[in-house]
Amino acid sequence: MSLFADISATAGSAGNRVTNAIAMASRRTGVDFSYLLGQAKIESSLNPTARATTSSATGLYQFIDQSWLAIVNKHGAQYGLGWAADAIQQSGGRYYVADPELRQQILDLRKHPETASVMAAEHAADNKAYLEGRLGREAQPVDLYLAHFLGVGGAAKFLSAHDRAPDATAASLFPAAARANRSIFYDRQGTPRSFTEIRDRFAAKLQKGSDRKSTRLNSSHTDISRMPSSA
Repeated sequence: MSLFADISATAGSAGNRVTNAIAMASRRTGVDFSYLLGQAKIESSLNPTARATTSSATGLYQFIDQSWLAIVNKHGAQYGLGWAADAIQQSGGRYYVADPELRQQILDLRKHPETASVMAAEHAADNKAYLEGRLGREAQPVDLYLAHFLGVGGAAKFLSAHDRAPDATAASLFPAAARANRSIFYDRQGTPRSFTEIRDRFAAKLQKGSDRKSTRLNSSHTDISRMPSSA
């Protein structure tokens, strides 16, 4: 039986399904619900089928192909996706699936709210453990979003510098990221932002994303689709 058999949503409401999927992922992994909700709001406006126009990013959490294959390979089996995890292979640091149709089926799981949410939560949990080991303190939700933005290694570097000298400017430590994301690392006048300013702006963005009207779960539930299985 699918590990998602107990998930339910208010009849007729796609929004409730998404919210329930995120809540389930939070319960199963211990990752903060508000963080997962805020991230999904930022990434896709809570649209399970969202697709980026400039990359392969797809779904609630906008996983690109390689990141999705990596996280399903690592965590899929514990959620009934052993068929997918077993099909994913690695060569030269890249993940691939030999069968093109099976590869597409695995990638299409990004559009399934329950699968996308729990994989995003597992990814966040992995990042949280890594950051806490490096920083020697609890990783806050905004720190997890920095890991999403900079990669977990970049986030550890950013946060270590932030904890040592929060008012120092960040662009000099991340020149490539600053060039690619000028509005994050510089204000409108071109003044470099400090580590604290950047972190606080991300925190506010997450808060805004999670400060939406919550979907109330009540007793009038109907079952929604379970974890997709291999055809």
